[in-house]
Amino acid sequence: MITRAFRVRTPFFDTRQGKGGDMSGIRFTKMHGCGNDYIYINGAGVVPEDKPLFARTYSDRHTGIGADGVIYINPSDEADFEMEMYNADGSEGKMCGNGIRCVGKYIHDKGLSEKKQLSIMTKSGIRELTLHEEDGIVDSVTVDMGVPILSPEQIPVKISSERVVDHPYTVSGKEYRITCISMGNPHCVVFTEDVWGMDLKEIGPCFENDPIFPEQVNTEFVRVKDRSFVEMRVWERGSGETFACGTGASAVVAAAVLNGKTDRKVRVKLLGGELLIEYRQDDGRIYMTGEAVTVFEGEIEEICTLR
Repeated sequence: MITRAFRVRTPFFDTRQGKGGDMSGIRFTKMHGCGNDYIYINGAGVVPEDKPLFARTYSDRHTGIGADGVIYINPSDEADFEMEMYNADGSEGKMCGNGIRCVGKYIHDKGLSEKKQLSIMTKSGIRELTLHEEDGIVDSVTVDMGVPILSPEQIPVKISSERVVDHPYTVSGKEYRITCISMGNPHCVVFTEDVWGMDLKEIGPCFENDPIFPEQVNTEFVRVKDRSFVEMRVWERGSGETFACGTGASAVVAAAVLNGKTDRKVRVKLLGGELLIEYRQDDGRIYMTGEAVTVFEGEIEEICTLR
């Protein structure tokens, strides 16, 4: 694996010495899990003053670094570390399955901890990671994604029912059968045969902003190939279509099991690769295993403050 390092100077921020700031650069690492890419920054070091603005600016794939968002690895009093994440539109996210795998690799690669079992605090609670090495390099991570939340009030989704499983609902004039689940963030799963031919850019925002989802929603469109293999595309709130979504893949397998479509251990094919999802019957928890990859590193020069 080749890691490229470079310095980026941007005219977007005033780079002159200013009150509360210095000329130290913000060091970042671009990483991805199955193509779901983020900009990673050590939150104990130099960070931007306006994190939402930073995320919007540098997530841009034409004028910025290009990413689905920005993730900070912060100290934590309740876990080994904390993951603080922002989507590409600057909104704060609660949890990202692909993102948290790369958090584990970042911690290992930067020598922040020698542990192979890590606890990470997120806005959705603590997640436990198991790091897998090959020749001393972390190449994949297993994440305890927790127990799927099925209560409509907790997801949240405004449908009066004990569970929203295979529920008929009309979006943009077309009826869909939806299954709604929270994996720390809200998901709406739709099973269909037309995964790759559908116009996701048109229908994705309609689901994301439908009034029954008060906090918006991530939507997964899924084709079941057999009882241990499915294909999916995902429209993520705040980011649009992404190459992968770990919480989305977890929600898909939970939905597939609830609808009787698959077994409990399933390979999930996404645009960016494959994830192995296991929905255990004994404790009801979901475990996700997938790659974690470093793309390149760099430094951005701008006024910023020390955290």
